[in-house]
Amino acid sequence: MPKYDTCFFERYAMASLRYLLGEPYTNLVNRDRPDLQCDDHSLGIEVTRAIREDGYTAKALVNEMAGTDVFDLSDTPYAYGFSNTEKMSQREYRYWTTALPMQRILENKIHKVNSGFYGDFDQMGLYIFSKEDLTEDEVASTLRLAMQLQQGLTKAYDTIFISQIQALYVCSPKTGTFRTIDIDEEMGRKFYEEANGA
Repeated sequence: MPKYDTCFFERYAMASLRYLLGEPYTNLVNRDRPDLQCDDHSLGIEVTRAIREDGYTAKALVNEMAGTDVFDLSDTPYAYGFSNTEKMSQREYRYWTTALPMQRILENKIHKVNSGFYGDFDQMGLYIFSKEDLTEDEVASTLRLAMQLQQGLTKAYDTIFISQIQALYVCSPKTGTFRTIDIDEEMGRKFYEEANGA
């Protein structure tokens, strides 16, 4: 069975960018600091996940990416003490699964890019996997938060990609706009297989 480590998600991101956006993403290679980069330093992209850091959510995300049940989730408990059979309010669920992880990721990654942690690239991107299905209003809110956090910084992200498996949101903090690229099941399977080296 393939190992679903951080490189799996980086390879999936790279495959989706190459296929959906073409140039200049066809020249990306998987490295570190940032995770995806062009040899000429024209483009660097950090890849991360805005999900609850627990086994259930990570496995559920891989199942969604694969389009099939790679993992059996029936006996995997939720984080924060909730089991599969316990109910939590929709509001509480949304808070723990979407808002807080996304906010923390943006704060952390924006601080790092501004500090020079990822080095010098002509263009910087941030690719975020989200397990939750964000509405367009929530994507717009995420973009506004990124714009606020980056205001006045010397180094910042030029593009923020939000992937939720069936769609890729390509967000521009400079213009405050985003576009949606739909991903059908066949494309998603292609990205998954490429990430696994199939």
